[in-house]
Amino acid sequence: MRGRELARGLVRRAAATASRRAPERRAGVGSLPGGFALRREPAASDRSSNSHLAPRLRPSRTEPFGVSVSDSPQPSEPKRPSEPERPSEPEQPPSAPAEHAPAVGPRRAWLAITALAVGGFTIGTTEFVTMGVLPQIAEGLGVTEPQAAYGISAYALGVVVGVPVLSILGTRLPRKGLLIALMTGYAAFNALSAAAASLGMFVLARFLDGVPHGAFFGVASLVAAGLVSRALRGRAVAAVLMGLSIANVVGVPATTWIGQTLGWREAYLACVVVGAVAIAGIALFVPRTPGSDGPSGAGEVRSFFARPQVWLTLAAGAFGFGGLFAVYSYIATTVTDVGGLPQTVVPLFLPAFGLGMVAGTWIGGELAGVSVMRTLVGASIASALLMLAFWLAAPAGWWSLPVLFCITMTGSVLVTNLQIRLMDVAGEAVTLGAAMNHASLNTANALGAWLGGLVIAAGYGYRAPALVAFGLAILGIVLLGASAWLERRTARTARGGVI
Repeated sequence: MRGRELARGLVRRAAATASRRAPERRAGVGSLPGGFALRREPAASDRSSNSHLAPRLRPSRTEPFGVSVSDSPQPSEPKRPSEPERPSEPEQPPSAPAEHAPAVGPRRAWLAITALAVGGFTIGTTEFVTMGVLPQIAEGLGVTEPQAAYGISAYALGVVVGVPVLSILGTRLPRKGLLIALMTGYAAFNALSAAAASLGMFVLARFLDGVPHGAFFGVASLVAAGLVSRALRGRAVAAVLMGLSIANVVGVPATTWIGQTLGWREAYLACVVVGAVAIAGIALFVPRTPGSDGPSGAGEVRSFFARPQVWLTLAAGAFGFGGLFAVYSYIATTVTDVGGLPQTVVPLFLPAFGLGMVAGTWIGGELAGVSVMRTLVGASIASALLMLAFWLAAPAGWWSLPVLFCITMTGSVLVTNLQIRLMDVAGEAVTLGAAMNHASLNTANALGAWLGGLVIAAGYGYRAPALVAFGLAILGIVLLGASAWLERRTARTARGGVI
């Protein structure tokens, strides 16, 4: 009798030990003091955790732990308890979620992203309509077309100046209110552009209108990325940029038609109306979002610009994307004077530009999930080849249309992936990183329009900007190659344990 009690005591002690030593229980058979054998049921135990052991630590005439005690080397099969097993899954600590959790439900999130995309639509329509009505602006202000193109460069410089200034001032501001303020300023400066009575006033108005551009897209991208899971981040950012692309399918052709029919001033006033719609959508659907809790002000700027990858990515965008603007800034005259087509077909070329941007934005969002860097390099190589193709196709009239579509498609693939790349390499300076992509792209705008104007003014004709664009695309490829090399070198250093 005393032997049986001793055996049961040993079993209880062994079961308690097994519950604390789960790895040892995976072997299936253990040993107890005194030469007793301990066996568990592999199938049942492998499907359950050890949590079912504790409630059964009580005296019983049966073997309640799924084990049997035997004086012989052959352990007997365990008697299955009548109480069913309770499988359980490992619990995640509440303080360490597996991934970023959306702040709102899916329906509200995509309504908010749509409202942000309408803001992008407003900006895209205003930015690119200048190129569609550039001859009308030049005639209305009594200047040459290359002089009227100063407004394009001024807008781009406004973006470059506005991004760091507004990022410093707005880093900790609530993002919803900041978005509304930025779009309100954008609409107001469009009205000022429509009222310009001289080239100087027009250029100043375009500069001021560009100031909110980059900050709006940067903050909107951060808000959109925060509304969805991390797996959908690329699609959310692409959806915001899709507003910019759709503007070139619908908004720019419509306002170009207004500019050619009613006057270029009315084209800018139409953009004011669209801006008011965007403000209403943001106010209604975008949830309240706090500002950044990372570095603020000058600290964020220092943190951001101290990173070599930031400089390489910004330069790759400024040069690699500049070629698109060297071609597109003078597309109206290229189509008519070089291609021999009537002015009435110019609004038909603008939707091709916009459709290319829509396709490229979608493709870029999908390819970002595969590899951001490989996508950037591949799109840059394709862009260089397409610039040569446009130089060849420009005199052929309609044959330049599909080439223009492909140029803008590859350009939009670049834009989406440059946005994500800068957000990834920005460190804690996420607000500045998200916004600086648009400073880089508008540096490309100013650079491309200026260099294209130089070769036209030098007498090389309206085909020459395509060759300038080819050279800029090659520079972009070189810079991306340097960025990839630095990234691999940094990774090898980290694996080798060198700091």
